[in-house]
Amino acid sequence: MAPMDIIFITDLRADAIIGIYEKERSIKQTISIDLELGTSVEKAAQRDNIEDTLNYKLLSKRVEAYVQQSEFQLIETLAERIASIIMDEFSVPWLQLTLHKVGALSNSGDVGVKIVRSKTR
Repeated sequence: MAPMDIIFITDLRADAIIGIYEKERSIKQTISIDLELGTSVEKAAQRDNIEDTLNYKLLSKRVEAYVQQSEFQLIETLAERIASIIMDEFSVPWLQLTLHKVGALSNSGDVGVKIVRSKTR
């Protein structure tokens, strides 16, 4: 079995229309995403070659573009769709994704959803 290392990205931000209330449907809100992506970095470390690892810049740009064009009511839906894109398009076998809806509650420091997904083999 190949080793499972983690590449992480924190506080990846993009603005999206998200929410169930009329006011939320007319403005873009900032979404912040934290990702832990299961992979093996062993080959990349040995060869020192970007082709042998998960290209987190391309992945970040893809997620950012998707979030910006999305218009979901629930953060749960957005989180699931982001996870599917990452796992399908970037061949990530395991991930943990935390989606923060920045400023959604005036009396709270943060609100969001955390999901963990893995491909069944």
